[in-house]
Amino acid sequence: MLTTHSFRKRLLVAGLVTAFAAIPMAQAAAQGSPAQQAMSQSESNRTVPDKVADTWITTKVKSEFAASKHVKATDISVSTTDGVVTLTGTVATAREKNKAIHIAHKIKGVKSVNASGLTVGSTKS
Repeated sequence: MLTTHSFRKRLLVAGLVTAFAAIPMAQAAAQGSPAQQAMSQSESNRTVPDKVADTWITTKVKSEFAASKHVKATDISVSTTDGVVTLTGTVATAREKNKAIHIAHKIKGVKSVNASGLTVGSTKS
């Protein structure tokens, strides 16, 4: 049986996933813009499906962090390039860092997780 708190949390996560799902489509639509044409050569060689997949992975990792009791999602930045998830920021404990890495690894399409920019230390409250 779902508690009201659990239901609200699941509803929030579902809303976040839905909201972030629109981002890949906006990026694909902007493909021909001057800003996109100014991209670096290596970035411009990536196909739209690759970019959409990376954006989906980033969104899914962020939403899983938000749903986790063990990871403070607001203190971790997530980016994805070619299936490699990069985590940066500060976490309170080594356990929280390991949990963040584990969550990111579980997402479909993730090839590897780079957490070298995720430091353990005091976080701002």
